[in-house]
Amino acid sequence: MLEPKVVQLTAGSAVLGLVLAAGAVTLAGPWDSGQRTAERAVAAAQARTGGAHHQAAGPGRPGVPAPAPSAPGVLTTLGDTAAKAAAPPPGALAAVLDPLLAAPGLGPLRTASVIDVATGKQLYGNGAAAPMTPASTIKIATSVAALTALGPDHRIPTTVVATPDARRLTLVGGGDPTLDTARLRALAADTARALRGRGVTSVRLAYDTSRYAGPGRHPIGVNDNIAPVTALMTNEGRLDGSTSGPAPRSADPAGDTARAFADLLTRQGVATEAAPAPARAPEKATMLARTWSQPLSALVEHTLTHSDNDLAEALARQTALASGRPASFQGAGRAVADRLRELGLPVKGARFADGSGLDRHDRLSATMLTGLLARAADPARPELRPVLTGLPVGGFTGTLKDRYADGSPGAGLIRAKTGTLSGVNALAGTVVTADGRLLAFAFLADRTSSPHTAQPALEQQETPRAVRVLGRPRLVAGLPENRRLLVAERRRHRHAPQRP
Repeated sequence: MLEPKVVQLTAGSAVLGLVLAAGAVTLAGPWDSGQRTAERAVAAAQARTGGAHHQAAGPGRPGVPAPAPSAPGVLTTLGDTAAKAAAPPPGALAAVLDPLLAAPGLGPLRTASVIDVATGKQLYGNGAAAPMTPASTIKIATSVAALTALGPDHRIPTTVVATPDARRLTLVGGGDPTLDTARLRALAADTARALRGRGVTSVRLAYDTSRYAGPGRHPIGVNDNIAPVTALMTNEGRLDGSTSGPAPRSADPAGDTARAFADLLTRQGVATEAAPAPARAPEKATMLARTWSQPLSALVEHTLTHSDNDLAEALARQTALASGRPASFQGAGRAVADRLRELGLPVKGARFADGSGLDRHDRLSATMLTGLLARAADPARPELRPVLTGLPVGGFTGTLKDRYADGSPGAGLIRAKTGTLSGVNALAGTVVTADGRLLAFAFLADRTSSPHTAQPALEQQETPRAVRVLGRPRLVAGLPENRRLLVAERRRHRHAPQRP
C-alpha cells in the first residue's frame, strides 16, 4: 500500500515527472549494486586501448577486448512481492493524475502512460498511443535499438592502416565520438612503434570517414548541443574541454582529429610529408594499430545519464551499420524502427528523424516509451539492462541531479530520462512502489507557452489528496479537450510536408 503524499507530478526546468513510491524501497538499490561497480571497474581497466599491445582477446573474438560482465535481471531483485499485492480500487491513479495533467501551464497537448512492468498492463493512460514530439526521451529508443543490434559488449574501433610499404597511412574512423586525446596519443605511439619496426620515419597521412553516409550536419544546423556527425572525431568536437552539456564545437571534427594525430606522430619521431587529407583507406591495407571505445553498455549509460546528443547519433548509426543500412540520419532512423518492430513494439506512427531527439520531426508515443522500458526490465533480455542503469537518478545523477531537491520524496526514487525542447517537455522512467511493483511511466507535453508558466504547474510537490493504493489496471480515456486536440494534431502532421 502506498503512503500518503507519494503520487506526484513534479519536475524542474519544465519537465514532467511522476513519483509512485514510498517506504524504504529505492530505485538505486537493484541497479547500483556491487555488480554494477564491478562492471565499471572492468570498463575503466580497459578504457585506455591504443593499438597492438592493448588488444586483449575476447571470447571467440581475437583482438577484441573482453566484455564487462552482464548485470543481473532487474525484476528478480524485487522478489514475488508484486505478484502477491492485492488489486487496488479502480480509478485511484486517474483521480490524482487527471487534474494534474489538466494544469494550463502544461499546454494543450498532454499524454501519459503508466504500466506495471511485470504484467505489461496499463495502469493509467491519457492519449497514450498518440505520436508526440519526444525530445531527448527518444534516446531510450535509440539505446534499446543499439543494444538489440549489437549487444552490450560491442566496442567501436578507430584504426590506423598502411599500404604494404607503410609509406602511406590512413586513420580510419569507426564512429566513436568518445575518442579522447589520451587514446589518440596511445594510438599514435603504437603506430610509431609499428613504423619503426619497418624502418619507416616519414609518411603521408590520410583520414577516412566513409563509414558514415549522408549529410554530417544535423538539421538544426550549427548548434552548441551537437557537433557535425562524422565517423572520426575527438572529444565530441568540443573546443572548451567540457565533457557534457552545450559547448562550442569544431566545424571539422574529422580534420581536426587527423591533424592532431599527425602532430602526435611527429612527436613520436614520424614525420608527415603533408597535411592530412580525406581519402578512403586502400582495400588491401595492413592494420598497424587500433583503439577501442568502452563497451556499448557503458556508452548507453553515458548517453542516457547525460543526455549526450553526439553519442546518441553514434549509437543510431552503429545500429544502421549492424542492420546493413546506410549510416545516415535516414538510414539510422529506419534501422532503429526495424529493431523496435522486432521487439514487438508499436512503431506505427513513430518517426526517428534522428537519434538524439533534437529534430522536432521525431515522433514517439507514451505507450512506446513505457514499452521500451518494460523490454529493458525483462529478465529474458539482460542485454538491454544498461537502458535502466543509465537512467538519471532524481536528485543525484545526470540531468536529474539538480531536480527533486529540497527534501523532495522523489530524490533517489525516480530514475528517468528527461526531454526538453522549446515548448516540449517530457519524462520517461521507472519507479518501484512500496509493495515491490516496478512501474514504467512516460509523460509528454507539447505546445507549452513558456517555462515561466509551465514550471509552477510541473513542480507540484504533493497531490491534494493522499493516495494510499494504486489504481487497478485500466485505460483512462483522458480529458475531452485533450482528445480533440490530439486528433487535430495527428491530422496536421499527416498532411504536413515531410523532409526527405
